[in-house]
This record gives sequence, structure tokens and C-alpha cells, in this order.
Amino acid sequence: MESRNRTLHKEFTLLGLTDNPALKAPLFIFFSMVYIITVLGNIGIITLIKMAPRLHTPMYFFLGHLSFVDLCYSSDIAPKMLVDLLCKRKRISITGCMVQLFFFCTCGTTEALLLAAMAYDRYVAVCQPLHYATIMTKTYCFWMMTGVYTVGSVHSVIETGCTFRLSFCQWEIRHFCCDIPPLLKMSCTETYINEVVLFICAGFLVIASLLLILFSYGSIISTIIQMHSAKGRRRVFSTCTSHFTGVTLYFGTVLFTYLRPSSSYSLDQDKAVNLFYTMVIPMLNPLIYSLRNKEVKEALKTIIVRKMTNS
Repeated sequence: MESRNRTLHKEFTLLGLTDNPALKAPLFIFFSMVYIITVLGNIGIITLIKMAPRLHTPMYFFLGHLSFVDLCYSSDIAPKMLVDLLCKRKRISITGCMVQLFFFCTCGTTEALLLAAMAYDRYVAVCQPLHYATIMTKTYCFWMMTGVYTVGSVHSVIETGCTFRLSFCQWEIRHFCCDIPPLLKMSCTETYINEVVLFICAGFLVIASLLLILFSYGSIISTIIQMHSAKGRRRVFSTCTSHFTGVTLYFGTVLFTYLRPSSSYSLDQDKAVNLFYTMVIPMLNPLIYSLRNKEVKEALKTIIVRKMTNS
């Protein structure tokens, strides 16, 4: 009978951000604005990089892909979350949940690896400037990004497959999206293997990315210290500050969310953390990488002047 009841369920119920009716409208307005800013900001960065020849460099090639991943990351979560704030029936099909989880994991893993690739690019630019053009070729950058997307997709297939091999006794997800920790909480079968797979796979990818980033920035700092020109030190420091800020924000939240013992999970607390790296960070990244970047601002001014002149 229990097995039969499980097979009758074709969908989950998402409990969403809050049960308080008074908070739903303000949250809808706030996160709608966040999502609109995210979409406009990331599409703006992608468009600017495409239109400005001076930005056709490896650094901005990776930044364009970061904006694309952030756009996908936020779009995987935000539309459904916003609809659920207005609807009483907060349902998602099992297939829909699998698809959402797949893209959620893919974008998360891809962003971590992409941030590591960007750190490596800065390392080569600062520590091996004479060899930069021969190392960071278009072909090499293309294969780097192909590897990043491939690893992200394979990791997502593993995590999604392991999660949905479980039997579920509960059908209410105490979350606003399909994420691994709340789904494991709903399982009536042993989740030890899932927890080990999550810890090993996610842990390996996150730690490997962090090690590459730490190595890159360690070498960059060593090179900066050895520079005799104060102007050169400021220029190198300014080009790396934005990326280091993005790395700190992203990896801090990811480590807090996933690389903890399952006994320490607080789903209500994790909602706020998930909102931060799926909604807030994708909104902040275009601001972080553009407002403090002189090349981006100058490229934007050039395009605006060109458009005004042509019109």
C-alpha cells in the first residue's frame, strides 16, 4: 500500500519563502526588482563585451560566460519562486523538479570552475605577462570553457540521478526550489550514499577550484610585492579586486551550504543563503565587475558616443 501511494504522487508541493500573507506582496515586489536588475545587468555585460572590440580578450571572454551562467542560475529559480508568492497552489511536477535541480547544480558547479578559470587567467596575465598571448589563446580559452561546462553537466547528472533514485515519503518541500538538502530530508530511504556523493563530488570540485584560486592569488600577491612601481601595483590590484570579491561572496555561501554535516542543516536558514547566491550574487556580479573596471566604463562610453554620433 505504501509503495502504491508513492507511485500515485506525480508532483511536489513547494512551501515557498513564507507562509505569512502580509509578506508575500512585498517579497514579490522586491525579488521581481532583483530579478529584473539581474537580467538587465547580465545581458548588458554580454552585449557590451560582444560590441566592444577592446573587450575581446580572455578576461572578458570568461566574464561574458560568467554573466551567462548567472543569468541561467537566477532564471532557473526566480520565475517559479515569484509565481509561488502569488499562487496558493505551489506545485511542481517530479520531472520539473528534476530539471530545476539539474540546471541548479550545473550552474552552481560551472560558476565555481569558471571563477577558478578567471583566477588562472589573472595569474598568467600578472605573473607571466610575456607569455600571456601565447598561453591564453582563443583555442585554449574555448577548450577551457568546454571543460568547465562538461564537468558542470556531468556533476549535475550524478547529483540529480542519486537524488531521484530515492523513495520519498513526504511530498512537501520546505523550500522555494528543488535543492538537494531539502529533498534528502523528505526521503524515507537511507541517504548516506547521497550525502557521501555530495560531500565528495561537491567537495572535490569546490576545494580544487579554491586551491587553484589560492595558488593564483598567492602568486599574484608575491608578484605585486616585488613590483617597484606604485602605479603598476595599483593597476594590478584594481584588476584583481573585483574577481576576488566575487570569489569571496560565492565560495563563502557555497561552503556554508553544502560542506557541512547533515545534522547541522537548518532549512529555514539555508533558504536565506540560497537566496543570496541564486538571486543576490547574480545581481551583484555585473556591478562588481563593471563599476570598478575602467576598461568596461570606457568601452561603454565609446559605444554610447558612437550611437549618439550615428543617430
